[in-house]
Amino acid sequence: MAEAPEVGSRVKLRLETLSGDTIVEGVILPPAVEQHVTVKLPNGYNLSHPIKQTHIVESVTTEASTPISQDQPPHNPNLPSIRIIHTGGTIASKVDYVTGAVTAQFEPSELIHHVPELQKIANIDAHKIGNMFSEDIRPIHWNQIIDATEKAFEQGCDGVVVTHGTDTLHISSSAVAYAWCGDGQKAPGRIAFVGSQRSSDRASSDAAQNLIAAVTWAAQGPTPNGNLSDCVVVAMHRTSDDGACSIHAATGVRKLHSSRRDAFRPVNTQPLATVTIDEGSINITLSEHYESNRKNLTEREAATTATRFKTDVSIRQFMSGPWLLPAEIDEAVESMVDALVLHGTGLGHVPIENPNEDAPQNLELRSSLQNAIDKNIPVLIVNQCIHGPVDMNVYSKGRIQKEMGILGHGITTSPEAAIVKLHYALSTNKNVEEIFTSNLFGEEVYQIRD
Repeated sequence: MAEAPEVGSRVKLRLETLSGDTIVEGVILPPAVEQHVTVKLPNGYNLSHPIKQTHIVESVTTEASTPISQDQPPHNPNLPSIRIIHTGGTIASKVDYVTGAVTAQFEPSELIHHVPELQKIANIDAHKIGNMFSEDIRPIHWNQIIDATEKAFEQGCDGVVVTHGTDTLHISSSAVAYAWCGDGQKAPGRIAFVGSQRSSDRASSDAAQNLIAAVTWAAQGPTPNGNLSDCVVVAMHRTSDDGACSIHAATGVRKLHSSRRDAFRPVNTQPLATVTIDEGSINITLSEHYESNRKNLTEREAATTATRFKTDVSIRQFMSGPWLLPAEIDEAVESMVDALVLHGTGLGHVPIENPNEDAPQNLELRSSLQNAIDKNIPVLIVNQCIHGPVDMNVYSKGRIQKEMGILGHGITTSPEAAIVKLHYALSTNKNVEEIFTSNLFGEEVYQIRD
């Protein structure tokens, strides 16, 4: 074949391969490699093959997709009302097999069309903030999500689901948790963040079951008591197989794999619950530690408004290790940052000692950090190891850091949740040292991970 078929056309192709000829059918995409044909297969994967070894068997004429009706589904008075707040991400994307382009599928009628199980769980309406990749989300967008959750509860919604890209989902969910619960109260209803690792057009997509689990929790989960960070949760696949999704505390979960469907794993804790989905049957099973917590702790009062984050807060982050130099700390201090975060090694350590008297920069680093603290710039240690606590009482190094005024001893949340906690303290003009010696809503409960 001399030329590739037109981009966007649906074709059946015969490919010459070392194992013989094979037939494929799909939509032609812009070529991924020069002098190749790239085709989007029905399973969602792309295939590229040399043009010279590709032959058109048949061109399939496909009319443009007919838009799905945007009419709101009829209201069922016997079901709870759930609002889906959309920010973007893979969960809202699918491939249009006419054009080959990835498009958002988000209107309520589209969601119910693609995931009809939702209609049996709740009455659903929607608020669209945008279609953003999650790495582009900043504190201004946290505030927009908080605004939308507040409005949803004001208008009588029983729960809220936030669809979000997975890369920073655990950061945004932590922000919403601190916004609603940091002052000692709780959200008026359940808030569940959800994403997916695979877009909905792929055979291996996790989007539908994750969304079912999130809506089920928001609609039917137990009333949050405001402890163990249970007001705001993350609903994602429990394993790489279908059939079960974990309900994680927002501040006790992190994305720990770039592509697996069970990328979200608990940090120093266990999931609050499991939602099982099996042949039309959907069930919620609470974890033993969460059931015990619900029996033993007093329920908090529901707030009517949530905190907003300052969007101009400057937090500079550094990785502890052989490359951390005092000049970096000095430059940050000179630039008038609001806080410094050190991703410490092991139990939370920084290179500030020079036992062999051949690394003077270590002592210079100690001096630079002390200078920042003396200028009332909070310096926080979080854990590079992710799992396990920050414990500066074990080694003399840690005790020196505590004497210097470095904060973070006892942290068990994800590093990102701890940094959000710092941002929350700076946004509300609270005493940062007091905030980091406080367990605001059960975010610092340490448990053996399952």
